[in-house]
Amino acid sequence: MSTGAALSEKALRDRIDTVLAEVPDPEIPAVSVVDLGIVRGVESEGAGGPSVIITPTYTGCPATIAIELAIRVALDEAGLADVGIKTVLSPPWSTDMISDAGRDKLRAYGIAPPPKGAEGRSLRGTDIVECPQCGSTRTHEVSRFGSTPCKALWQCSDCHEPFDRFKCH
Repeated sequence: MSTGAALSEKALRDRIDTVLAEVPDPEIPAVSVVDLGIVRGVESEGAGGPSVIITPTYTGCPATIAIELAIRVALDEAGLADVGIKTVLSPPWSTDMISDAGRDKLRAYGIAPPPKGAEGRSLRGTDIVECPQCGSTRTHEVSRFGSTPCKALWQCSDCHEPFDRFKCH
């Protein structure tokens, strides 16, 4: 099916959003690439037709190729094979791009999401991190390096459980 002829611009964007909302992040399958804000939107202008605009969580993210492939498969299976994928690095991804639903899903999965606007506090090390297991704010960073490069390892002083926390940037 030719998406340009079959769907209006708004209908196409809505269809793409619906399809990509079901594409899980390869490193955190509890959230979609839309929840994480990796999908920036749809660019309808261009010689090649419409394209999904994506930005990795950081430059050099090893999951970027897997994300692009998962998006391509989802678009193809939805009959949107003529929709391209364009990766942009500027402006860079920020944890502020994680949706509220995405933050809730991260917390339920056991990962402490950063609050919106946390970048400045995080860089100074003054932000309060809530344990996703018990809700305590008596937590501390164990290692700047967590299970993936975009997360740090933390531990709760009350329930003693370790947990990942998204690094703010």
